[in-house]
Amino acid sequence: MFCLRKTFSYLAIAFLLPGFAANAQTVKLQQVLEEGTLNFPFLKSKQAEIRSAEMRIKSVKTDYLPTLVIQDQYTFSTNNSVAGAFWPNEGSAISPSGGIRPENIYTGVFGSFTTALVDWRVFNFGKVKANVNAAKADLTRTQADYENELFQHQVRIADAYLVLLINQKLVDAQRQNLKRALVFKQVTDAAVSSGMRPGVDSSLAAAEYAKARLSLLESQRSEKAQALRLTELTGQIRDSIEVDSMGFYSILPAVTNQVDSYLKNPALRFSQTQIDASNARSLAVKRSYLPSVSILGAGWARGSGVSNKDDSFRTDFVSGVNYQVYNYLFGISTRWNLTNILKVRNDYKTEQFQVERFKELYQTQKLQVDRQSREAEMQLQLSLEQARLTPVQLNAAQRAFNQAQARYQSGLTDLFTLAQSVNALNRAEVDKFVTNGNVWRALLMKAAAAGDLSIFLNQVAN
Repeated sequence: MFCLRKTFSYLAIAFLLPGFAANAQTVKLQQVLEEGTLNFPFLKSKQAEIRSAEMRIKSVKTDYLPTLVIQDQYTFSTNNSVAGAFWPNEGSAISPSGGIRPENIYTGVFGSFTTALVDWRVFNFGKVKANVNAAKADLTRTQADYENELFQHQVRIADAYLVLLINQKLVDAQRQNLKRALVFKQVTDAAVSSGMRPGVDSSLAAAEYAKARLSLLESQRSEKAQALRLTELTGQIRDSIEVDSMGFYSILPAVTNQVDSYLKNPALRFSQTQIDASNARSLAVKRSYLPSVSILGAGWARGSGVSNKDDSFRTDFVSGVNYQVYNYLFGISTRWNLTNILKVRNDYKTEQFQVERFKELYQTQKLQVDRQSREAEMQLQLSLEQARLTPVQLNAAQRAFNQAQARYQSGLTDLFTLAQSVNALNRAEVDKFVTNGNVWRALLMKAAAAGDLSIFLNQVAN
């Protein structure tokens, strides 16, 4: 019995020392949340999308400003012409003015033409305002999209943190179980060697030790995989990370009832902004059919190698670029593409169907969040019940193990019965960590459904 206790003491010290060294490098949940918020690439892409939407608003607002177009050209061409009308080629027209003569003269001359045109659409019947409002609605949508993605990402980080913490605790439990299996193996081997126990006990102890070793390796595999997942969410993958247990295993969270709190969920706000943005776009499409009233202003000067006095030709460059005539123009113009109403009507209906689509998506999202809220409340209540029962299970398993150990050492029972008590104790230790962690995960799930992470963070000890 003295040797057994001594072996337990040595093994306990050996396994506790690495734990103390690891605690010096542990990170808390708030640190991981801040790192993930700052570094995760997908969140940065959402921030870039917001800046793009901000620039689009500035771009659309420039439609309020007048259009000023300046042109200066030098040409070399013939100038034969006849009287009569012509139709421009898809909006592009070569000047038909020139000398009207019975014969064509193919001698080219230089020419120049300078223009300055101002077109200010002072009345557009709300078309530009509708476009600006549509751009603002899109900015609101992108901001809501970022806030929703940020919130969901923080929830994912917190959940990954809790799962990693559970896995690390399970590794500790399996290490403790391996220590017990090692002690039993050493004691049993000694008893078998001295002839106090049958040889089958040594084989059974070796099998239990191998089983404990396999359980430890499996728990370490899960821990390392979960650590990689958590570091991925922080934006920088690391081979290992040690998380602080904080208050997760010293207290249980308090239950708070919040009626219809899920209506504040960022996912619902994002769905609503999609509806608003689609409505704004449909209004902009509808108003695009309306006319525009513009104030016009223009000035131009023209030079040519053909004299405007006697129709004589000069083929030198200077004679062609010197201006001979100057003109100006002021006026008011109304433009209204009446046939565009067919296209606008179809485009408007298209946007209206998009509005209907986003409304149905909002209802779908609302159903999902409502279900998540109710499920989270149910999970939290049941997890709390389980967490309150696991200490009872652990105490009972510990007493059963102590009794089986004493009976085995007294020769009153076999090693198989003792192994069963060891497995029951190990299962109770594992259940304690899992159920306790599941309570906090259920509270996190409730906070995620409510759209308020403070419900979870306010109950986490710093």
